[in-house]
Amino acid sequence: MNCQECTILSNRMVVMNNITKQFPGVLALDCVNFEAEAGEVHILLGENGAGKSTLTKILSGVYNQTSGTITVDGEPYLVQNVKDAQEKGVNMIFQELNLVPHLSVSENIFLGRAPQIGFHIDWEKMNQEADKILKSLHVDISPTQIVKSLGIAKQQMVEIAKALSFKSKIIVMDEPTAALTNTEIEQLFATIRRLRDEGVCIIYISHRMEELMKIGDRVTILRDGKYVNTVKVQNTSMSELIRMMVGRTLEQKFPKEIYEPGRERLRVEKLNQSKNKLQDISFQVRAGEVVGFSGLMGAGRTEVMRAVFGADSFDSGRIYIDGKEVKIRSAKDAISHKIGFLTEDRKQQGLVLQLGSQKNITLASQNNIKGKFGLISKKSQ
Repeated sequence: MNCQECTILSNRMVVMNNITKQFPGVLALDCVNFEAEAGEVHILLGENGAGKSTLTKILSGVYNQTSGTITVDGEPYLVQNVKDAQEKGVNMIFQELNLVPHLSVSENIFLGRAPQIGFHIDWEKMNQEADKILKSLHVDISPTQIVKSLGIAKQQMVEIAKALSFKSKIIVMDEPTAALTNTEIEQLFATIRRLRDEGVCIIYISHRMEELMKIGDRVTILRDGKYVNTVKVQNTSMSELIRMMVGRTLEQKFPKEIYEPGRERLRVEKLNQSKNKLQDISFQVRAGEVVGFSGLMGAGRTEVMRAVFGADSFDSGRIYIDGKEVKIRSAKDAISHKIGFLTEDRKQQGLVLQLGSQKNITLASQNNIKGKFGLISKKSQ
């Protein structure tokens, strides 16, 4: 591995030269160069596993690079952890939410650095400062609300507000719009443009190509842990970016396929739930068919799915599987009828984080891996 030929000399806000990151058995980054200017939105683009998050986690203090150098604002940049990075003006909004659910919004925003009066927290000042940041994002969130009472989209906005509270000169955003509605995305973009105009360097990771063309100034493409190219957004096209991402030209991004769905497998009739204001929800799904549910945040999409799966009870309505009416009063009932459910909040509702991947994968199918005397067979697991 020879990095001598890929050195960049620059006086940019961020300069990462010849960054290599070696994990046990995996070369995640191979001699990667990246530079970003103050007052720009710089997009990091690449397929899953390209190295985007690894590179930005090195910048934000989560990882240390195996080799390579970093300068920030012309000065050598040496950090050991996230706190070091924050103190040097670098903050990252992680794709995985990093909030304390039982604390309030303002407590999360100023966690570990709450304003004080003597030895006590100045709650009034902290709430006022949090409210000011939230209003700048145009989101309807009270600083005194408990975070666990908020939906995923609003929790994401709290993460953004927390990053803004540091008044950072470099902000990394890793898939910040994944759980946001179009209106919330536009509000976020307005905030990003304002920060850019104030001279903040925004490093932005997203798989949504239309976002990149809309908000980005320049794009750096990574592929298989290696640097590919850096281009100005205004001088490139979506097809060219895709070509650089995958290493070849895609002739047909949306090939036409004719497919005739099979017989009806699931039918829901007039499902009502007063708690979440679901009224007369009816739909059917046929074999081999993908049925999408769209709507604004809070429209009831998740609530309908939770009711069908038995995670939440409903007041009235009927559910049919293969033409036969079934009673689903719990998730156990749904699983017995071979219905699976991938939750909106994977971390809190879909996984038991204290257990390994093997045990998590088999949690819903333990009846199939029982050994003698009804005990779980580790071999089958």
